[in-house]
Amino acid sequence: MSRVERSEQLSNEANLHDRADTVLLLPGLLCDGTVWQDQIPALAERGIQCIVAHYEASDSIAKMAHMALAQVTGPFALAGHSMGGRVALELVRQAPQRVSRLALLDTGYQGLAAGAPGEKEVAGRMRLLNIARQHGMRVMGLDWLQGMVHPERLDDTRLCNAILDMIEGFSVERFEAQLTALITRPDATPVLAALACPTLFASGRQDSWSPLARHQAMADLVSGSRLVAIEQSGHMTTMEQPNAVSRILLDWLAG
Repeated sequence: MSRVERSEQLSNEANLHDRADTVLLLPGLLCDGTVWQDQIPALAERGIQCIVAHYEASDSIAKMAHMALAQVTGPFALAGHSMGGRVALELVRQAPQRVSRLALLDTGYQGLAAGAPGEKEVAGRMRLLNIARQHGMRVMGLDWLQGMVHPERLDDTRLCNAILDMIEGFSVERFEAQLTALITRPDATPVLAALACPTLFASGRQDSWSPLARHQAMADLVSGSRLVAIEQSGHMTTMEQPNAVSRILLDWLAG
């Protein structure tokens, strides 16, 4: 490493300590700390405290945000994945003064669409809930997994089992509560338009659930924001491309 590169590294490390000592990590639907398991040690090596929020039996995005907010003190950086991104936007709406910077990964911002598109989404979610009720969470997860990761990773036993184990750790009742929260989700367009903190958007290049184009639309609403495509990844970017996501988050924290 050259003197210039070393100087830049030290500068970035100093910026990390100056700008974000704590990061609140918000998991998505049927996810827990497992989804952030590779990012937590990568950030900890730079002296960053990571807190993974939990939502218990919350059945609305507003309740989830309120619960997450109570799990951290003082100002903090905020990162949300999938449904966690929607919770992050609601948290910013509830306490904008406490969020120093924001990262939204593989997520969305609009409410349930009107008419046939919204009905189709609800029907798809209810189909999964019915599978879970009749056959259990793991069987439902096997069905759901088909569109969750990059197609080439469906043969990755370690990755898929980690995701399925995580899903199986949730009860059908918690699943239903989280689906209710998503179906009744608020439109966060006004929150995006009012954002004043440094904001990062990131999505798997092959994310079919939360496509890159949607993140571009969100980035267009936030002045000075940054958009990153995570290559060779579906929706579960933090687990599919953990090193890439860790690097992106460290760059985001360093500003």
